[in-house]
Amino acid sequence: QVQLVESGGGLVQAEGSLRLSCTASGRIFARNVMGWFRQAPGKEREYLASMPIRSSVAADYADSVKGRFTISRDNSKNTVFLQMNSLKPEDTAVYYCAASSSVLPGPRRVYENWGQGTQVTVSS
Repeated sequence: QVQLVESGGGLVQAEGSLRLSCTASGRIFARNVMGWFRQAPGKEREYLASMPIRSSVAADYADSVKGRFTISRDNSKNTVFLQMNSLKPEDTAVYYCAASSSVLPGPRRVYENWGQGTQVTVSS
């Protein structure tokens, strides 16, 4: 089993920044890619970014967040981060991290494990 726990969500004003964290435990060695997704009320889940856990393959980003969001990792802490800058009210959503056994990052991988989510609210 793989457990994922997100943290760092909260309320922020437009144009502000937040950094989300996702700490993995359990059989994380069976996973190769970590990703971030979000889901706003009444909308489908949206892919944001993903990166390999151990290799130097470049991270992948959705066009909607490219240039504003940055995914990174700290392998010593089994943690992946999502730095979010220039936040907009439309970024308001529950943000989830996920883990995949796929070799390469990207939106169309099978993500086998999911965290419980952390709420991000951006006020105008």
